[in-house]
Amino acid sequence: MIIKNIKLFKGQHCETTAAGNLLSHIGINLSEPMLFGLGEGLNFIIWNMKTMDFPFLGGRIKTDLLTQNIARHLNLKLNVRETSSPKKAWKNVKEKIDAEIPVGIKLDCYHLDYFTNKIHFAGHYVAMYGYDENNVYLADTIQQGGLVKTSLKNFELARNEKGPMSSKNLSYTIEATDKKYDLKKEIMQAIGNNAKNYLNPPIQNISYKGILKTSKEIIKWFKRSKDVEGDFKTTAMLMEKAGTGGALFRNLYRDFLKESYQKTKVEEINESYEMFVDIARLWRAVSKLFIKAGDTKDIEYIYKASEILVELADKEKKAMNILLSACHDAPCL
Repeated sequence: MIIKNIKLFKGQHCETTAAGNLLSHIGINLSEPMLFGLGEGLNFIIWNMKTMDFPFLGGRIKTDLLTQNIARHLNLKLNVRETSSPKKAWKNVKEKIDAEIPVGIKLDCYHLDYFTNKIHFAGHYVAMYGYDENNVYLADTIQQGGLVKTSLKNFELARNEKGPMSSKNLSYTIEATDKKYDLKKEIMQAIGNNAKNYLNPPIQNISYKGILKTSKEIIKWFKRSKDVEGDFKTTAMLMEKAGTGGALFRNLYRDFLKESYQKTKVEEINESYEMFVDIARLWRAVSKLFIKAGDTKDIEYIYKASEILVELADKEKKAMNILLSACHDAPCL
């Protein structure tokens, strides 16, 4: 059973791409930056565990929350299913596909046949639109091939994998409701919520405080690393190419603010957009310095990256404060 007339949503980030594919099927067509913004997606985390070879730098909110936020802002019904039984997990998705309803799936991309870079990451999202006796048909990000397929066995393994960010065979659908939404109002609400959460991190390794912490940690990390080239070049790749939309999601948020200003004409949003143009450029500079540090094994590039991260923490805090005040004035909080 394959759902016909699937129009591929061409996205760079997996969770927004999956959402975009499900939304387009019910007649809602919004840009990926708009979905990321309505998902209140921007944040930062430095995550370091003893079991990890090197720290993970993330630029967005927790997995699953982004889709929940999108559905709430658009007055849609999000139906989520989880089960520890692979058999029931297959039944959950099969019955939706048989009813010609595409399904969002969270899984570990390591097992997917079409992934060439085999790393375990259990927070990957795809939209499923069909199956046959051998394969499952999926819509993934542009860099992963768009409309792709994987074997039934590997699909089951990917869904049932354990580890950081994993869920129990999570699947979900999005339904339209009879409730309308005011996009301008929801944009302001989303911006305000995102700014408020960003400016009040619960722990020191999140948001602008996490960026400041990272400015110190990367120096320690360089000095103790057993594989400087591998560590820093891999991190740079994750920041720029691994579904972030570039500049650790700052490109997506920059473009969201630009589109939001065009729709709302709120001057503070335009002011913050201009700041995020520079913020995105600086994140790109950090990733380039990580690559140079990996190529040369020279710590001077890490010292330069550390200085930029201090600047970024300050700029992002200021930009988010401007957005928060704009929403208070709207008022939307």
